[in-house]
Amino acid sequence: MSATFLGMPGHTGGTFPRNAAAAVQDSQLRFNLRKATRTIRARRARVVDELPDWAELRQAGKVIKDHTLRNLDTYLLQLEEAVTAAGGHVHWAADADEANRIVADLVKATGETEVVKVKSMATQEIGLNEALLAEGITAYETDLAELIVQLGDDWPSHILVPAIHRNRSEIREIFAGRMADWGRPAPDDLTDEPHALAEAARLHLRERFLATKVAISGANFAVAETGTMVILESEGNGRMCLTLPETLITVVGIEKLLPTWRDLEVFLQLLPRSSTGERMNPYTSMWTGATEGQEFHLVLLDNGRTKVLADEVGRQALRCIRCSACLNVCPVYERVGGHAYGSVYPGPIGAILTPQLHGMGSDLDRSLPYASSLCGACYEVCPVAIDIPSVLVHLRAEGRHPPAERAGMAAAGWVLRRSGRLARMQRLGGRLRNFVPERLPGPLGGWTDTRDLPPIPKESFREWWTRTDGGRR
Repeated sequence: MSATFLGMPGHTGGTFPRNAAAAVQDSQLRFNLRKATRTIRARRARVVDELPDWAELRQAGKVIKDHTLRNLDTYLLQLEEAVTAAGGHVHWAADADEANRIVADLVKATGETEVVKVKSMATQEIGLNEALLAEGITAYETDLAELIVQLGDDWPSHILVPAIHRNRSEIREIFAGRMADWGRPAPDDLTDEPHALAEAARLHLRERFLATKVAISGANFAVAETGTMVILESEGNGRMCLTLPETLITVVGIEKLLPTWRDLEVFLQLLPRSSTGERMNPYTSMWTGATEGQEFHLVLLDNGRTKVLADEVGRQALRCIRCSACLNVCPVYERVGGHAYGSVYPGPIGAILTPQLHGMGSDLDRSLPYASSLCGACYEVCPVAIDIPSVLVHLRAEGRHPPAERAGMAAAGWVLRRSGRLARMQRLGGRLRNFVPERLPGPLGGWTDTRDLPPIPKESFREWWTRTDGGRR
């Protein structure tokens, strides 16, 4: 798979505005996104409306996640103890390099050079496929959408539906042209009908499942009380990966913990409805430690997460359960797609999570908090009540700002700190209102090029209130 796109591993430049400007020129992309996101959005709305206690479930999810994050050190040690007691092995990875090294060493210890993978955003985050390839190990994606992305030398553009930017005719061309390079070729008479594409993928993957002895997975949840890993997926490929190989390696971000088994009750209702618009997930796989002779390794990944925990406002991003509901309602994402965000975490959640994990070090990371209209739709649909708009504003304040902008904000702060100063500026603005140009001069013109200045009233509300004795005359 190529590693040169936008903010993905190997990328050296680009900002969200430049990426978005290029993406909106692709009419086929916009059509694919509009059709897919609106379909998922409508399905989610129907199943959420069926639950009279949805608001209570949402609040419960928020409370459980916040409690876990406040006590993360305790629950991580409890998880390690439970997994070890069940015959598993726990490894701690401070960053992407350490996690990749641990996984590569574990695979090489088996003597194998191929692995199958269950869809995992954590392994995409650390660039595991590329790291394994550098060690002579080939990783095969088994999720249908991830398979499409891999065969097409592409990058995921959606959390739930990584190939959402592709239509079925494009997928047919990818299968016909690339499947032979990765194993079993596509049928000669392959059409773009969904059932035909799914069958081609099934035949392509079945031999891989039966022959490969090492699997790598992520996990939606990890239960500290029991050491249980939980994966939700819709195709059954996850269950094949989790049960058939002799060695299973699971890479999990440390924020994925839940304290108790009972907490799953809340999230197994929230996640399917918010992600796929289903009442119940088709395949929910759970395993605890090493089972049936299989060797199990758990890699707990930090990679910036403890740094995010230190931010009282930004830490709520770690509540995320990767449902993608915020992507499906975002007017920005619907028009530019996931690639413009340059991260495995696209959309509104990516705009707050990626810069925090990376540390706002690149131009792309600094531009992501501005990839939003602040309409608030993402907050309304989030099943764990992440106030994404507030975090976006918080991160914007933390970023770099031009000297003119800093001077303007400082001047505004000076005026607004005293009511007398504000009153004098309002009176001055009222008297000079006829001299305000439609386009501000100099560097300020960039502001009025994309928005209209509101008309300045002849008198302020404060003056009207004084003149009319509080509106009584």
